[in-house]
Amino acid sequence: MHKPELQESLASKEWIVTNGLGSYASSTVHGCNTRRYHGLLVASFNPPTDRKVLVSKLDETVHTGDEHFELGTNNYSDVIHPNGYQYFESFERDPFPKTIWGNNQFSLSKTVFMVYGRNTTVIGYKNEGRKDILLELNPMLNYRDYHGLLQENPQTDFYTEPEEGYIKIHPEYGSVPVYITHDGEFVPETTWFKDLFYEKEAYRGLDASEDLCSIGTIRIQLKAGQTTYVSLSLRENAKNQNFGQWQKNETGRLNNLKTSENKFINDLLVSANQFVVNRKSTDSHSLLAGYHWFTDWGRDTMIAVIPLCIETGKQEVSKSILQTFLKYIDKGMLPNRFPDSETDEPEYNTIDATLWLFVVLYKYHQQFDDADFVEETMEDLSDIIRHHINGTRFNIHQTSEGFIFGGKGISQLTWMDARVGDKVVTPRHGCPVEIQALWYNALKIYTEFEKDTGVKTDLSEEVQESAKKLKKNFRTYFLNADGYLNDVVIPGESVDDSIRPNQVYVLSLPFRLLNKKQETKVLKIVSDELYTPYGLRTLNETHPDFKPVYKGDAWERDHAYHQGTIWPFMLGDYFTAWLRIHGGTPKNRALIAKEMELLQTHFYEEGCLHGVSEIFDGGDPGDERGTIQQAWSIGALLKMAKLASAQ
Repeated sequence: MHKPELQESLASKEWIVTNGLGSYASSTVHGCNTRRYHGLLVASFNPPTDRKVLVSKLDETVHTGDEHFELGTNNYSDVIHPNGYQYFESFERDPFPKTIWGNNQFSLSKTVFMVYGRNTTVIGYKNEGRKDILLELNPMLNYRDYHGLLQENPQTDFYTEPEEGYIKIHPEYGSVPVYITHDGEFVPETTWFKDLFYEKEAYRGLDASEDLCSIGTIRIQLKAGQTTYVSLSLRENAKNQNFGQWQKNETGRLNNLKTSENKFINDLLVSANQFVVNRKSTDSHSLLAGYHWFTDWGRDTMIAVIPLCIETGKQEVSKSILQTFLKYIDKGMLPNRFPDSETDEPEYNTIDATLWLFVVLYKYHQQFDDADFVEETMEDLSDIIRHHINGTRFNIHQTSEGFIFGGKGISQLTWMDARVGDKVVTPRHGCPVEIQALWYNALKIYTEFEKDTGVKTDLSEEVQESAKKLKKNFRTYFLNADGYLNDVVIPGESVDDSIRPNQVYVLSLPFRLLNKKQETKVLKIVSDELYTPYGLRTLNETHPDFKPVYKGDAWERDHAYHQGTIWPFMLGDYFTAWLRIHGGTPKNRALIAKEMELLQTHFYEEGCLHGVSEIFDGGDPGDERGTIQQAWSIGALLKMAKLASAQ
């Protein structure tokens, strides 16, 4: 492989480690940052939100006698400098990201982990060679919101206070200091590195150039076989710590997450834990939708919590996550998104997140037999039912047919929610198919909960009548002559018969609206028109609005987001439906194992190593896009792995 090709290959592989607070460290396997979101310390100031990039990277130089070797790799758009990737030898991800550089003069490894529950990243350097070396580290500092970019300016001056064993850094006057601990010699010299180029941002049509500040170099003598640790932290007491013991503690914590005899499932369980975070505002758990740029979203949480937490037996975590969202129910709606800023209010602009809550509670009760907790939620569930029958925000209400109608203006209430300014890309105002399946399941589950808890409400008869009415009318309005389900219906006015994957939920949710013959035909059309081993296309390829590639600026990307782009998260429900219809025989489970091989390869070898991307291009499946590590994508693969391995 030629050197430019090697740089491109290494830059395409990323990693991320997290700390349970929403903070993370992330980069590429050779350390060349390709995103504004990359950094060795990206800390959450209001867990799990208000994230700031504080330390972008550490560039290393190894001195052996009269020779020196620069190991850093930085992209300046028209030139790569230094060319440290030429010394790259290997990378491993388990249990921590570990890069090894070397030649016939030296061998150096770099291991990165975060301390769970602390805004602290630890980097371990080990002299793997036979000669003593001088290791020189150049911290490249940042200070900005993780969505932004930094340019050299007088305000951000990175004032430093060097002390023995650590450096205290004030990025700006009055800012929270950052501490870099080390066991070497610090040589101060402030230098700005201008116009570093982030190619992944350019691909997304965004500004892609940034300035970083170096405050000097740290020089550490390393004997053959010796390890030294550097920590990046918001905590002063990170100095004078036993970092080797911290590394063992974190290794033990990750190993305790592995509860299966199946290695792949164990690796997925560790990956799944990255999304479980503590929310400061409620002093309870929540679930991040994805890294790098998502916060905790109601819809994503409700879908992902089932495979990531409930079906993995984490009762207290599951309950805590549910309590987080139950606290924010307002006008019968769950919040769709908790914003980044502490001063902003949660956003209530979703139909499906609220209805998914019933399914989540049903799965929770099935898994843990916790009628007491279900009883505690009945008042909230009753409030939701009333508001959806009588009406709430965005014209959400029950129609005379028993359907749930929602949407008006430029509001986007379902998961297909792309919008650019006032341009609604996938308007689904009316009665979307998956909303009807979720509403029917919510009504049936509510009735089941009344039986299980002994709580009889004044809604009992109305709920049962609504469920009967919906089931009676569903096939008439949604099952079309071609045997698949219409995507959106406005009774008596319009029908959108686009072939979309939303109909798969009618086949996978606990309570069914179709008979076996009808389900079989719907599944076949979904399989023929939308299925790929990477996920389900959001629109069939022959549709005139199909977009094969997800790239470009916000306008281009949002016009492709739900117009053919492949989403892995739907595979969990697709294969749940597939086994329900075709039977859970060993042969059928073996087929699922075969079908998940490409995503398994992606998990281990492509994109974010030990992660699953948010989306893939629809025209040529295999090119990952969107966030590098998505909660419900991991959840779908975990569900598939368990379905495939079940006896």
